[in-house]
Amino acid sequence: MFGLGAPELLIVLAVVLLLFGGAKLPKLARSLGEASNEFKKGMASGNKDETPPAADKAAADKPAPDSSTN
Repeated sequence: MFGLGAPELLIVLAVVLLLFGGAKLPKLARSLGEASNEFKKGMASGNKDETPPAADKAAADKPAPDSSTN
């Protein structure tokens, strides 16, 4: 994928461990997993909510209500 081998991954893991500490790593991993799941759910629901182009055109052809006649 990015051409990362085992030595590079170990260096990245060591840097993350130094930055965040051992106690915070499980919480960080859990929050990253939850964020990933929410993103996937949002992408799936976004595709369902899209309206077909014909419906958008019909809505655009309707004149806006005129509030000056009230």
